[in-house]
Amino acid sequence: MSRVYLLVEGQTEEAFVNELLIPHYARMGHYLTPIIVSTRTGHRGGVVSYAKVKPQIARLCRQDAGAHVTTLFDLYALPSDFPGKGSPAYPASASGQRKAEFLEAELARDIVQPNFIPHLQVHEFEALLFTQIEAFEPWTDNDRVLEPLRTVCSNTPPEDINDSPHTAPSKRILAAMPGYQKTFHGPLIACDIGLDAMRAACPHFDRWLNVIEGLGQGSS
Repeated sequence: MSRVYLLVEGQTEEAFVNELLIPHYARMGHYLTPIIVSTRTGHRGGVVSYAKVKPQIARLCRQDAGAHVTTLFDLYALPSDFPGKGSPAYPASASGQRKAEFLEAELARDIVQPNFIPHLQVHEFEALLFTQIEAFEPWTDNDRVLEPLRTVCSNTPPEDINDSPHTAPSKRILAAMPGYQKTFHGPLIACDIGLDAMRAACPHFDRWLNVIEGLGQGSS
């Protein structure tokens, strides 16, 4: 068995972990606990500053050395002080997966805790929902509004959908469905799609879950 604390970006990710990941991994002996990152006293959610996030990661790693700590932060719109973001070696023109891998390595180097597993979602949580646009259909009275989403999915893998302020996955969804509510619809649509389909379409996400599944192997 293993215990994993997930420091998540907000309520959407917390609900996703609670509703989809926790039941799935409990059956495998992995016990996950989501914790929303704190931004300031009395406020939670949003990675607005790495300086505020780093102590929370380090504290979680140290308070339970027998557990693992991982992150579920969006690659999209990370703060400028995030490790590696301002490095000349940052592969700004590379794929989202390559950028995430670079920043994850820099984050691990900065945290320096043996039980820490860095993870960035490429490019944001909503990319997972592009695995199956059909899952949006129950939430709209007119399926034709989903055509722009179907079009991008026809030639772009979910994790390759870009991250500009106008064309990031969540921005595309909102343009097609102005009534989309991230914290409500997001986790429900993800549950309808299911982990197997999302993992098949999103290799970076799949790799992260493979790491979690490998924890505790060989221990009693």
